Amino acid sequence: MKIAVPKERRPHERRVAVSPDTVKKLSGLGFDVVVETGAGEAAAMPDRLFSDAGATIAPDAASAYADADVVFKIQRPLRAGEGEIDELALIGRGAYLIASLAPYQDMEGLQAYASAGVNAMAMELMPRITRAQSMDILSSQNNLAGYKAAIEAANHYNRAMPMMMTAAGTVAPAKVMIFGAGVAGLQAVATAKRMGGIVTATDVRPATKEQVESLGGKFLMVEDEESKQAETAAGYAKEMSDEYKAKQAKLIADTIAKQDIAITTALIPGRPAPKLISEDMVKSMKPGSVIFDLAAETGGNCELTVPGEVAVRHDVTIIGYFNVPSRVPVDASNLFAKNLLNFITPHVKDGALSFDWEDETVAGILLTRDGQVVHPQFSGTGA
Repeated sequence: MKIAVPKERRPHERRVAVSPDTVKKLSGLGFDVVVETGAGEAAAMPDRLFSDAGATIAPDAASAYADADVVFKIQRPLRAGEGEIDELALIGRGAYLIASLAPYQDMEGLQAYASAGVNAMAMELMPRITRAQSMDILSSQNNLAGYKAAIEAANHYNRAMPMMMTAAGTVAPAKVMIFGAGVAGLQAVATAKRMGGIVTATDVRPATKEQVESLGGKFLMVEDEESKQAETAAGYAKEMSDEYKAKQAKLIADTIAKQDIAITTALIPGRPAPKLISEDMVKSMKPGSVIFDLAAETGGNCELTVPGEVAVRHDVTIIGYFNVPSRVPVDASNLFAKNLLNFITPHVKDGALSFDWEDETVAGILLTRDGQVVHPQFSGTGA
């Protein structure tokens, strides 16, 4: 059984889908791991670390993909016209493509995988069940994104974060507001708190209050009947009504003017990021304040976010970086690689790969199989 690990070719991507440690464990399961040369360079994992761990180093993409039973990737493969090579064309029929495939943003990709006969598995659709926690790439990567957002926001903030008492006077601590108390938001709370900030967090889900407060943050939310049903069965925030959004906007407007740093993390699967910070709210913030928008890739939570850039609007720095986990490439790669290892390990029986199609962790992420789009959320797209 061959696992191909190609170099990531999409912009802003510095991660790699295996680590030397997971190469050893995959080899122990009976896989021949083939890593394209240079695949781990941006994550401080040169070829020699992979070869020492038992991987074969392929000189180019075609060699890496050739005859692969499984392809491990971070992001979806390039298709014709998207970049330097057509990666999808290099994947053999019947192979398993296991990666973050962004199906909501790339419906055409589903049809392309089905037409190519590739069994595509989108790891970001992993069910949020206890057994699957160690396979959950959203949790592992968003955790690092929340940490990095707090660090980068502090770097752009032109004052100190903690309170400092000196002979010359006292430096007031920074006030930090976190929008969204999911994995990224909670890590941002914890990191900003460790750096000495006074942290407030807001979320539409009442269940997150205890988590925010356990990390030393103050919790802020609109509490009404609608907020009691603000969470899906999978643990995600629901799209709220216009009436609730109006209440939330007023609460935020009254609070954000007093903040020095805002970090937004609000995402709704399959939909554009909700707009939480208006231009008027930005205007109300103090000169030198910072907004880090972790939702920039899906439109941003702030009206003035420029996706992929750092912009200054009304004397406020607004950070809209793409692919924030990739800005911590070593740890992000190690965790992603472990997620992939944990997913595939239970499906190796007697040295052979055999998926249980009824298993929640398989059915929940399987997009295409045997030339058809099979995931219930996307099967209407056809192929």
